[in-house]
Amino acid sequence: MGRDASMVRRDHARRIYEAGIRAVEPRAAILKHCSVHGDQLELGGITYDLTAFRRIWIVGAGKAGAPMAGAMEELLGERVTGGLVCVKYGHGGPAEKTRIVEAGHPIPDKNGLECAEGIVDLVSKAGEDDLIVCVISGGGSALTPLPAGNVTLEEKGATTRLLLECGATIHEINAVRKHLSCFKGGNLARASAPATLISLILSDVIGDDLDVIASGPTVPDRSTFRDCLDILEKYELTDRIPTAARDYLRSGEKGVVRETPKPGEPVFRRTQNVVVGCNLDAVSASAAEANSLGYRPVVLSSRIGGETREAARVLCAVALEVLATGNPVSPPACILSGGETTVKVTGGGLGGRNMEFVLASAIELEGVDGVLTVSVGTDGTDGPTDAAGAFWDLELQKETKRLNLDPRRFLENNDSYRFFDRIGGLVRTGPTRTNVMDLRFFLVAGSSGSSDSSSHFE
Repeated sequence: MGRDASMVRRDHARRIYEAGIRAVEPRAAILKHCSVHGDQLELGGITYDLTAFRRIWIVGAGKAGAPMAGAMEELLGERVTGGLVCVKYGHGGPAEKTRIVEAGHPIPDKNGLECAEGIVDLVSKAGEDDLIVCVISGGGSALTPLPAGNVTLEEKGATTRLLLECGATIHEINAVRKHLSCFKGGNLARASAPATLISLILSDVIGDDLDVIASGPTVPDRSTFRDCLDILEKYELTDRIPTAARDYLRSGEKGVVRETPKPGEPVFRRTQNVVVGCNLDAVSASAAEANSLGYRPVVLSSRIGGETREAARVLCAVALEVLATGNPVSPPACILSGGETTVKVTGGGLGGRNMEFVLASAIELEGVDGVLTVSVGTDGTDGPTDAAGAFWDLELQKETKRLNLDPRRFLENNDSYRFFDRIGGLVRTGPTRTNVMDLRFFLVAGSSGSSDSSSHFE
């Protein structure tokens, strides 16, 4: 494949990724599911008479919180009384009546703590004639740290950090977070009762499990204190997490501490939860864009999880099969998948799951021409870096050899960011202000066409 064809394919990859992001843009997602006609709010098949409410509040948390709050203010206009929403640093945006607070993610900080306290205080004062609109998106769990018992913010942060580093799934991490919180696991709904509570949710978890997204502050919690203790044992963290956190979980398992609210409890009688955007929306939109560019798209799954390197090995095998035999689709093809994998950190490098996926893929595709690999976080951030992810093609293979770099050494050290930074393979988009997990795809023997010099692919 010549350099011109490589540049065209990179441009196609950018257009495919951007199409996925546009499909889950928060404002568009909310306006697709919500509408106001006169004094009637229609949402998810239910109509609310807005004249029945004395006050309307907007609260919430997540990377997409600012544009989601802005969209609801646009719909509800002067009816909005006020509100408070917590977002990740750099993800703020304009809102007329809702206060937007920026805080730490993925490790909670003081700003998040104070904002979570403020939200709980606000909804706790609401009455039966109040309407609370809660906007929830990925990152909401870390952004609303309100530790339970005598657990400190630092101790809860240390517990979260250990879970992130050991390779625990988002379901497992959030189960523990919920049980160390006065905000998550249905506790925000408990605080909001008896007000009417509507939650608009942008999903960033596999299967769109409502009790997992942002640790489910407005939905019944199916996990238990016993589950949390089992998770700690599974990853050999029982004796490593702070004593206060471990003791609180054990107190809950013994019944000394009240469990999170479960399905069927009265606090959920006036609560509605609606998913307004998810990973499949992004993957499907990317597939449609690939088709318009002349590729035959195949969506394998929007629910790919598990260990990142294993996922890379399996998905690379599919791409190689397409290249070699034309199964399950003949080239030019775009093989897409979504979801969220996990990385078990054993080295001292810098990176994220998307960059690690592409680095592992680079090893599987060594010497292969005709395949471009992309993996990006839809929020524009991969791990603790300024990149959304990375890409790999034949031109980068040549650059790797020219610089005499060994991808295996970088992979062993979990140092994918520095590897791709050196060869020009990082994808930088800046904050997208949305978050529906990851988008990855392989362009196999892609078609030719015109390139675009504005490509984000370096």
